Amino acid sequence: RKPPGGFLSLLSEACCSFISHKQPKDCIKTMKLVLAAALISAAAAFAPQLPQSSSSTVLRSTAEAPERNAPDAAYMPEWEDRAGLSPEEFMKSDMSKEDLSGMWECPLTRWDSEGIDVAAAQKMAKSVPHCPLEMRATESDNAKGAEFFSENADQIKADLLKYGAVWFRGFDLMKSVQGYRSMHESLGIDPCLDPLHSSGLRKFASERDALYEEVNKASLRGHYIGLHSESTAKRTAAYAAFVCFQKATEGGGRFLVADGAAILAEMDPVVLQKLYDRQIRISVSNLDIPPSFPGPLKEGIKTLVDKAVAPKFDMDLEMLYESDGKPGRLQAVETAESPINRHPVTGLPVWFNNAHNHARKLRDRRPCGVPEVGMTEVFYADSMDPLSLEDCSEIKRASEKHITALAMEPGDVLLVDNYRALHGRDVFQGDRFHAVSWFTWDNEEWRGDERRIVEKNGMNKAINAMMDWLPKDFESDQT
Repeated sequence: RKPPGGFLSLLSEACCSFISHKQPKDCIKTMKLVLAAALISAAAAFAPQLPQSSSSTVLRSTAEAPERNAPDAAYMPEWEDRAGLSPEEFMKSDMSKEDLSGMWECPLTRWDSEGIDVAAAQKMAKSVPHCPLEMRATESDNAKGAEFFSENADQIKADLLKYGAVWFRGFDLMKSVQGYRSMHESLGIDPCLDPLHSSGLRKFASERDALYEEVNKASLRGHYIGLHSESTAKRTAAYAAFVCFQKATEGGGRFLVADGAAILAEMDPVVLQKLYDRQIRISVSNLDIPPSFPGPLKEGIKTLVDKAVAPKFDMDLEMLYESDGKPGRLQAVETAESPINRHPVTGLPVWFNNAHNHARKLRDRRPCGVPEVGMTEVFYADSMDPLSLEDCSEIKRASEKHITALAMEPGDVLLVDNYRALHGRDVFQGDRFHAVSWFTWDNEEWRGDERRIVEKNGMNKAINAMMDWLPKDFESDQT
């Protein structure tokens, strides 16, 4: 999952709900901590740094920064340059339809990862067909509009289970928000919240249509988004439907998809067994505290972040210092999880984790525009050591061998089984507008009974404002 970021600039906002339940004395103490954290942000650059260990110093002074190269893809369909609508046209919502802003909560992640025989799992996963299935519109399909999807709903859902993803290509219906909504309503699938909706990291394109904006921000157009499921250890959407309203105006921006079963079958059995036995943990954000700060102050900052900020992200996080070896770094780390999971419906073993996107050794070797606060890392859960370069290289090889880099154009939709297929996005130039809706289970027990409480969350708005503020050509120094 793309990581939460911007802790320091949001501490005051985050504390509002925290201190509202406290007595006046507690409020004063908390706000003092907030002030201290804000001062840390300004003072960090001037604080004295503790000396590094000799081995670390030698390594950092002699090793060159890794070369950055765009990752590979096994399949790259050609662009067809189909025309779309203007933003004024494609963003219009059908105001006669029900407001979906009170949609279902994202369902809890369904884990079934115990007792997996890795060799047997790889053998079973080898039988899968190529992902995605391409479903190209004919003249008669386009003439039917939404009726095409209601007539073929059962077959489309069966194909989704079989292939992991279905690429609807050349359909005129989904060139607009109205038509896109008609498509998924005709399929009979119910929208739900983004797994990290509470963080505010992804804003709505059309809230009343349960449609989120994809990562189209100019500040992140030079950032390659690696393969991931829209998932945390706690919550996972059952399905997703990614739609293109406007492809990148100056090139790039291919949408990436790969079959988690095919990746599992491809991976070196020794590496796969090691990762399964040791499990993984993912850090999702960094807060760099000057190493020279006294222990009590550092623990106070940790407590503040843990109590006031971390709860804003609906994840099971542990705040840990220096997990990646950098002195003074406070990291928010997810709980341990298996890199392999059985599909909830089919039982098929799949590569079900976000290591290709989050491993620092991979991010450092490809186009990356994420600020340091949002840089992630993947650890062996049993030792909290970062994944080795050798293991990261194998994850890269096995994953990218099965990437299809889609040439999505206006009206194209990729329907994804979020427990089976992983997705990502290549860098782009110019302006691009893709959007996505997430969907829950039709099984009431799996779906749960939680719905969104519709309110204007100040934290969400603050994070979105911060992301929009970033300079268009923002780049971070990751060396």
